[in-house]
Amino acid sequence: MSRKYELLYALNTSIGDDAIEALNQRIQDLISNQAEIENIDVWGRRRLAYEIQDETEGYFVLINFESEPDFPSEINRVLRITDNVLRYLVTSIEE
Repeated sequence: MSRKYELLYALNTSIGDDAIEALNQRIQDLISNQAEIENIDVWGRRRLAYEIQDETEGYFVLINFESEPDFPSEINRVLRITDNVLRYLVTSIEE
């Protein structure tokens, strides 16, 4: 039984635009291999409320997807060990 989830993540902007796009595409490919992406909302560069790893700016992306209940733990694991991901949050969307 699949459920709906929402992933919001912030990438390090100091790596450059090409590297941001490559990392963003890698994350989207990971999700699309295991889940059905419903919507991708790119917020772009935003100023952070506080510094994270000495960065004052982040590149934000919001992805809504539908997957099996065990997939969010897998994406959490991958994002935790991925370089240049400043923060991320996967939440379940109630119907």
